[in-house]
Amino acid sequence: MKKGKINRVGPACRTGSGEVLLLFILASVTLSSCDFIKRKKAGESGPKPVARVQEKFLYPEELEGIASPDMTKEDSAARINAYVNSWIRKQLLINEARKKININEAEVERKVLEYRYSLIGYEYQNYYIKEFLVDSVTEEEIQEYYKSHQDNFILKKNIVRSTYLKVPKGAPRTNRIKDWIYSTKPKEKEELKSYCLSFSSAYRLADSTWIEFDKLAYNSPLAEIPNKIQFLRMYTYYETTDNDFLYYLKVDEYKIEDNVSPIDFVRGDIRNIILNKRKVELARKLEDEVYDQAARNNDFEIFP
Repeated sequence: MKKGKINRVGPACRTGSGEVLLLFILASVTLSSCDFIKRKKAGESGPKPVARVQEKFLYPEELEGIASPDMTKEDSAARINAYVNSWIRKQLLINEARKKININEAEVERKVLEYRYSLIGYEYQNYYIKEFLVDSVTEEEIQEYYKSHQDNFILKKNIVRSTYLKVPKGAPRTNRIKDWIYSTKPKEKEELKSYCLSFSSAYRLADSTWIEFDKLAYNSPLAEIPNKIQFLRMYTYYETTDNDFLYYLKVDEYKIEDNVSPIDFVRGDIRNIILNKRKVELARKLEDEVYDQAARNNDFEIFP
């Protein structure tokens, strides 16, 4: 006898969506069929079935939990009716499949079992990760990852830090907007913010946040600029208009596509990457701990 490795259960099912549906249908059919056979063998009449498709029956106990106690009577009935109709359709589909294709029942059972193990393992991994995941990411970690992986952060779009206002024609004091945009006085910055809240159809005030220029320019004449790179290089301030609105743009800083993203633009992405790496490491650690403990206890064997 020799000890061997157990196949690891991944954090996600590897079965395709179509196969998952088929496996679910087959599992449902198998379970329903087994319950029916057991009742017949035991000579029990059992409860009255809710629905039937040929020799397959759906019983009331299989509907438990479908409707929650806080639902209205009408909503509960609708939820149950939807489930019953769905069950009938699935039984009809699997019956038709059995007529038209050769189904390897043993292979289906193996896949259903593997899928069940994957779900159970995934749930336990989630529990373990929630218990032990350190979800704080330091600035030093973000900086280190950014410096080590800059090739992964190449811009696909032009981005800007800017002030932008879209104001309806006829709005008051539009002659003050440019002065407010360029002012560094706290009082005038507050006046600009108040003006935006009162009159702007869309606005973005200067801060450290980057945004794709195409998203900023959406639904404005700025979106029609043919060469946006040249535009950004030429203009730090720009005003334009259409039939209904006045547009004001002050570009504080810009970065051109195909260059490395500024760290502020990808900070959130880096944090998520670091957290996902920790989750993967915790999942691997859990599997190793369970395996090593079982090996020490002789809880498994592989027979020659």
